[in-house]
Amino acid sequence: MVERIPFTIVGVTPPAFYGPEVGQAFDIAVPIGTDLLIRGKDTTLDNRTNYWLNILIRRKAGQSLDAATGALRAMRPQVLAATEPLNLPPRFKAEFFNRPFSLQPAAGGPSGLRARYQRPLVTILVVVGLLLLIACANIANLQLARTAARRHELSVRVALGASRWRLARQFLVESLLLAVTGALLGTLLASWASRALVGVLSSTVNTVFLDLSPDWRLLTFTVAVTATTTLLFGALPALRASGAAPADALVPQSRVVLGGARWTMANGLVVAQVALSLILVVAAGLFIRTFAELAMRPRGFDTERVVIVNVNASRAHIDPAHRLPFYYTLVDAVTAVPGVAFAGGSVLSPVSNGGLNNFVEVPGAPEMSEDDRTSLANFVTPGWFAAYGTVIHAGRDVSAGDTKTAAAVTLINEAFARKYFPGRNPLGLPVTLVTGRPTDGQVPKTVIGVVADAVYRSMREPSTPTMYVPLAQWNFPFPMTGISIGVRSASAPPLQLARGIASALSRVDPDLAFNFRSFEEQVDASLTQERIVALLSSVFGGLALLLAGLGLYGVTSYAVSRRRMEIGIRMALGATPAGVVRLVLSGVTMLVGIGVVIGSSVSAWASTFVASLLYGLEPRDPATFVAAALILGAVAAAAGWLPAHRASHLDPSAVLRDS
Repeated sequence: MVERIPFTIVGVTPPAFYGPEVGQAFDIAVPIGTDLLIRGKDTTLDNRTNYWLNILIRRKAGQSLDAATGALRAMRPQVLAATEPLNLPPRFKAEFFNRPFSLQPAAGGPSGLRARYQRPLVTILVVVGLLLLIACANIANLQLARTAARRHELSVRVALGASRWRLARQFLVESLLLAVTGALLGTLLASWASRALVGVLSSTVNTVFLDLSPDWRLLTFTVAVTATTTLLFGALPALRASGAAPADALVPQSRVVLGGARWTMANGLVVAQVALSLILVVAAGLFIRTFAELAMRPRGFDTERVVIVNVNASRAHIDPAHRLPFYYTLVDAVTAVPGVAFAGGSVLSPVSNGGLNNFVEVPGAPEMSEDDRTSLANFVTPGWFAAYGTVIHAGRDVSAGDTKTAAAVTLINEAFARKYFPGRNPLGLPVTLVTGRPTDGQVPKTVIGVVADAVYRSMREPSTPTMYVPLAQWNFPFPMTGISIGVRSASAPPLQLARGIASALSRVDPDLAFNFRSFEEQVDASLTQERIVALLSSVFGGLALLLAGLGLYGVTSYAVSRRRMEIGIRMALGATPAGVVRLVLSGVTMLVGIGVVIGSSVSAWASTFVASLLYGLEPRDPATFVAAALILGAVAAAAGWLPAHRASHLDPSAVLRDS
């Protein structure tokens, strides 16, 4: 039984089939023609003004995509004539008939999730790649230091007849073992982390389903990354090891020193780490500030103590012609529940990603193009603004007297007033909301109030002209099968009212279907993308800082150990501990300074590619760049100070005696 309609099972899909849309899964699939049985008069099968159908086709064997597209376009006139929306305004008719037909490969499946997260995930992939480069540079530096420490051993091997290729192969095998071990651990961690990421993507508003089972693509990618990292951090140490001279075997191991060229290369790797780390820290700063700007943005409503009840009345035994009064009855029933301060119904709830965007006609408005004469719209009942905490600045609220037969009225937001009534008082003036119906859709509506600007669809959306029309005056050419009721609690947590609200709705009609959602959860869900990007970039930026700090610490510590005799002589000749600290930190400062300059230049160039992901700040935001440089400088100072402090406390007599 589906919606009390019996269906016969005619097939079972294989376990690996989750549906054609990536990110979504289904339990049952019914023929599209049965929509009339399930929804009755609310079906949209014959509604030409509602675009919702996705069509998948299978080409004939051997037929190319271009050939299939040509065959489809040959049918284009008949298809357009059969699907032309009724009562289409003349300005839209030419656009509709000029719309091209094209086919796209469906191998990856259609996905709104992909369209939304493709750019953020590509950005995070680049961040991960940069982090991998930092890790490789760090390990390469450690391997170089290890090669220097084994210089005597390698020289002995060469003196005993070992070839250069044999020494290089030994270091490459050691690097491969490190890479394979890291790849295996990383794969296990990725398996857990990917499931956790999907959990973060999902919310009470939208459940995301992704099949993340390992397959040959994951295996190929892991092997490729393992081989790449082996070459990245294993090639240089292998080349240095193969260059060992047999004569070094005759020199006592304690006297072998590392040549300047080698430490120039090691310092270059440190500079690269610092530069890449700064890029990641700048990216993390930009994304964190974007999330903070959106989270702190004035919303025009109050999310505290508000619960949203989404009611589906398609199965209720109510004639569609009488649904509007029925929705008012539902709102009144919810308002009467003990503990409810305000309740108001609407077609759309705020920040739900849905929207009604229509053309408007405003006499006396400034000259503008037809495409620019648009406004968002919502249909609301009395009490809606009080339930969501949106302030009415002028005029009055929607009232019970604003019925279908009463004068057509509307409230507008401040953005609407600024755009269409600059320098004028809009109260009492007419506005026409063009809905496509030539009968009642073109009736001018009198402005009865001006409300504060409030977020409509998305937290990223700027303040957009919006009209709020009484729900009883709904005049769009498609049925309204449900209503969203915003409920503000008087004092208790809003979800505690769910049982009382459910009882009240069921008493009105037991066939209603409804669900509850905290308004705060709905707003938080709208920031999921920004929250994930900020979280991941901050984690990877923190790892980059840690790796850069470890790299600086390792290089500085090894440099101090190799210069131990020099430092001892300096102190024996009168150098102070503070002077030794300055000597060591001067080298660190030079490396960090060069890395910061390079990293800042690259960040200034690369940040423009993520401009579309930012909000409320410029890609080259000076405060973010300066903060990133200061954070990196603090980490570098801590990493360099520890070995410098140890060097300043060396005993000169002990150093000279050991030498």
